[in-house]
Amino acid sequence: MELLSNLALGFGVAFTLQNVLYALFGAILGTLIGVLPGIGPVATIAMLLPSIYALDATPALIMLAGIYYGAQYGGSTTAILINVPGESSSVVTCIDGYQMARQGRAGPALAAAGLGSFFAGCVGTVIIAAFAPPLTELAFKFGPAEYFSLMVLGLIGAVVLASGSLIKAISMVILGLLLGQVNTDVISGVPRYSFDIPELTDGIGFVVIAMGVFGFGEIIVNLGQPAEHREVFTRDVKGLWPTKQDFIDAWPAVVRGTALGSILGVLPGGGALLASFASYTMEKKYPRKPHELEFGKGNIRGVAGPESANNAGAQTSFIPMLTLGIPPNAVMALMVGAMTIKGIQPGPQVMSSNPQLFWGLIASMWVGNLMLIILNLPMIGIWIKLLTVPYRFLFPAIVVFCGIGCYTLNNSSFDVFMTAGFCLVGYTFYKLGCEPAPLLLGFILGPMMEENLRRALLLSRGDWTTFATRPLSAGLLLAALLMVVVVMLPSIKSKREVAFQED
Repeated sequence: MELLSNLALGFGVAFTLQNVLYALFGAILGTLIGVLPGIGPVATIAMLLPSIYALDATPALIMLAGIYYGAQYGGSTTAILINVPGESSSVVTCIDGYQMARQGRAGPALAAAGLGSFFAGCVGTVIIAAFAPPLTELAFKFGPAEYFSLMVLGLIGAVVLASGSLIKAISMVILGLLLGQVNTDVISGVPRYSFDIPELTDGIGFVVIAMGVFGFGEIIVNLGQPAEHREVFTRDVKGLWPTKQDFIDAWPAVVRGTALGSILGVLPGGGALLASFASYTMEKKYPRKPHELEFGKGNIRGVAGPESANNAGAQTSFIPMLTLGIPPNAVMALMVGAMTIKGIQPGPQVMSSNPQLFWGLIASMWVGNLMLIILNLPMIGIWIKLLTVPYRFLFPAIVVFCGIGCYTLNNSSFDVFMTAGFCLVGYTFYKLGCEPAPLLLGFILGPMMEENLRRALLLSRGDWTTFATRPLSAGLLLAALLMVVVVMLPSIKSKREVAFQED
C-alpha cells in the first residue's frame, strides 16, 4: 500500500502542466539527438546544465531524464534506416534492423523497436519504484574484480555473438581492445599511443569509429556495386506495422531483453550497452522457428530483444543514482551534478527528504515513455519515405549528415578525417567478411576492463588469485570459460558453422 501511495504522489507531481511540458520537451529533444549521430545525451545535458538554474529541481531533472531515455529511442531509427547507430547501445540493432529495412520491412523493425522500448521503459519504471533498495544492494556486491570478470564475460559473449569465423571475431575484439588503449593512462596521467598528436590524448571517439565503420563503410560498399544493384532498399515496402506473426516472434524476446536490461542497467559502466549485446547473444541461443530468418539476415528478434534491453537498462541506471548518489554512467554523473546545482544532496536521504522529487521523477518516466511511443509510431511512415529517395541523392545527404555529427563532437576537423580513415577500415572488414560489432564492444569495454583490472590488483597488492577467490567474480569467469568450452565442442562448432553459412 505504501508503494501505491508513493506512486500516487509521484503521478500527482508528474501530471502538473509544467512538468508534462518539460517531459515532452526532454523526450522530443532526446529523440532528435538520438537520431543525429555524434551529439549524444552527455553533450546535450552538459550544454543544458546552465539553463536549469532558472528552473525548480523537479522539472529540471524530469527534462534531463527525458533527454536520456529519449535518446535510446532515437538511436534505433538511424541504426535501422541507414546502418548508423545514433547511440552506442544501438550498435546491435544495426545487424538485423538494417537488413529488415533492405527487405522492405523498415516499418515493422521501427515498430518493434518502439513498442519493445515502451514495454521495457514501463517495466523499468516499476522496477525502480518497487525494487530500488534490493537492486542497489546487488550493485554494492560488485567491486573491481567483479566488474573485470563481468566485462570478460561480455567480450566472450561478443565472440559467440559474431557470425562466421571465430578467429575473425576474436581478431575484431582484440583490435577493439588495442584501439581502446589510445588515451591518457588513467592512473599515471601519461598519454600513450597518441604519437604526439594532441587530439589523440583523450582517445579515439566512439562515434568516429561507429560512423566510419558502419555508416561510411556501408556507403563505399554500395557505391562499389554496379549501378543497377546500387539501390540499397527495396521499393516494395511491405507494410508499416508488424504482422501477427512478427508480434508472436518478438514478444518473448522483448520480455527476455527487458529482464536482462533491468538487471545489467543497475551496474556501473555501460549497463545499457552490455544489456543490448547480452540480449542479442541470448536470442541467438534460442532455437529459430522454421519460418524465421537467420540472425544477421533480418530476424525481428534481433531488433526487439536488444532495443528492449537497452531501454530497460537506461531506466534502471537511475537506481544507484537516486538511492545512493552513485552515478553508474556519464549521464547519471551529470544528473548528480544537476541535483547538486539545485542544492539537493544525492543519496539515500533524497527519498525521505524530497519525496515529491523522487517519486515525481519516477512517475514522469512512465509519462515520458508514453509520450515517446505516441510521438514515434506515427513518424514511422515519414521515416519510411526517406527510403524512397534514390540512392544517388541519399548517400551525399548521409555523408553530410554524418560529417556534421563528427565535427560537432569536439568542433574539430581531425575527427572528420579520422572518420574517413575508419571508413576505409570498415570497407576492408566488409571485403574480408569480418563483422565490426565485436570491435566496438572491445573498444568500449577495453579501457573499463583495464581500469578495473588495475584497481583489483592494487587492492589485492598484486595477488591475481583475487579474481578466483571472490565468489561472484569466480562465477562470472567460470561462466565465460563454459561459454568458450561449449562453443569449441565439435558438435556445437559444426552446428554454428551451418547456422552462419552465407547464402
